[in-house]
Amino acid sequence: MAFEAVDFYRLDDLLNEEQRLTRKTVRAFVDEQVLPTIAECFEAGKFPKALISELGRLGLLGSNLHGYGCVGVDNLSYGLIMQELERGDSGIRSFASVQGALVMFPIHTFGSEEQKQKWLPKMAQGEAIGCFGLTEPEHGSDPGGMKTTAVKDGNHWVLNGNKTWITNGTVADVAVVWAKTDEGVRGFLVEQGTPGFTSTKIEHKASMRASDTAELLFNACRIPALSVLPGSQGLKSPLTCLTNARYGIAWGVLGAAMACLDEAVEYSKTRVQFDKPIGSFQLV
Repeated sequence: MAFEAVDFYRLDDLLNEEQRLTRKTVRAFVDEQVLPTIAECFEAGKFPKALISELGRLGLLGSNLHGYGCVGVDNLSYGLIMQELERGDSGIRSFASVQGALVMFPIHTFGSEEQKQKWLPKMAQGEAIGCFGLTEPEHGSDPGGMKTTAVKDGNHWVLNGNKTWITNGTVADVAVVWAKTDEGVRGFLVEQGTPGFTSTKIEHKASMRASDTAELLFNACRIPALSVLPGSQGLKSPLTCLTNARYGIAWGVLGAAMACLDEAVEYSKTRVQFDKPIGSFQLV
C-alpha cells in the first residue's frame, strides 16, 4: 500500500500539480526501492550504492540547480524530495543533500566553466560522487578554527590537514575541500586517487549507519592550480554552502517525523490488543 501522510494543516492545498507529482514519484521510489533493503543496510553499516543510479535517473541529485544536466525544479519541489528521501532513511537524504547542496552547488556557484562542464552533468546522473570536506576533528563545522592549509607552489597547491565526519567520503570521486591560504579560505577540488589524499571509513556509528562517513587525510597532497574554485573567497563561501544545505535538512526532519508517526500507528494496530473500550490493554 502506498504511503499516505497525515496532512494536519492542509498544506497539500498549497502545492501545485508539478510539486505533487514530484512528491508522488519520490514517495514511490522510497516505498519500492529504499524501504525493502534499508534495514539490512542500517544493521550492516553500509550505504546502498545500488540506489545511486536510480537517484540520478529520477533527477534527484542537484535537482534545484539549473543547466549542466540538472533538472532545475523549484525549491519547494526540492524540499519535498528531501522530505521523502529522509522518510526512507536519513542516510539516503544525507547522500543526496551532500551531492547536490554541498558539492554540486559550490561547483555551480564558485567553479570555473571547465569545472562545471567536467563534473556537474556526471554528478546529476550519479555517475560521479562528491563529498564536502569542511569539518575538522577539533573544530567541527567552524571554518574559523580551520587548521587544514593549502600553500601555492608554482602551478600547484599543496594541501595538509584532515577532515572528519565526511558524508560520502569513501565513495566520492571528488572532494570539495576547504583550506586556509595566504589569500584566505579557498575551496579546492581534490580527486580520489591523488597522491597524499586518503579516505578512511568511520565504523561502528550509533546512528546514520546506512550513511557512508569518513575521515579525509591530506599529507603533502599536491593538486593542480586549476583545481581551486576560482569564485571561492573567504569564510563566506563555505558558510553559503552550509546555509544552502540546511534548507534541505529542515525538510528532511519533516520526513523523519512522518516515518516515526507512521511506524508508531502501525505498531499500535498490530502489537497492542485492547480488551475493553476504555481501560487496560495487553501486548501480544
